[in-house]
Amino acid sequence: MEIFPDGTIAWNRFELRGDAVAEPPSIDIGSDVLNIERKPAEPARITVTRRSDNDAGFREIFVSLDGEPLTMLQYGDEFTCEVKAGPHRLKAHNTLFWKTRQIVLRPGEHARFTAINRKGPISFGLLFMLGAFPLYLTFERASDVPATDTLLRRHAGG
Repeated sequence: MEIFPDGTIAWNRFELRGDAVAEPPSIDIGSDVLNIERKPAEPARITVTRRSDNDAGFREIFVSLDGEPLTMLQYGDEFTCEVKAGPHRLKAHNTLFWKTRQIVLRPGEHARFTAINRKGPISFGLLFMLGAFPLYLTFERASDVPATDTLLRRHAGG
């Protein structure tokens, strides 16, 4: 081995009998390894529905993904879109209440969410006093929604 002033190293070749020189062995990796075509990852999907029996039935719910507006849901609407697999920030709001869900989607995964504008216990009292009342926002992944929700009964075949 020889070390040069610039820090590089050169390995001396071993000399064998006569003029023969030792070479590293060749490795056959096969032609199929060199011709691999990478397929793009299958996209993931997100579906947001607003069909719960608990929904008040009015005022829009706005949904955004990673800071970009995605859709506006009226009662009875459903929205599905394809997204890249990986981490995402899904937000929903009804102009008064905001909910944010951090999700990580695998390729081919289909995440389902339900959005509900629901009345609170003092909603009708405020309606008489103010002429309007707040609608509370529920925004959960479908597996996290209570089993009494219509959405889950439909998916369960009920």
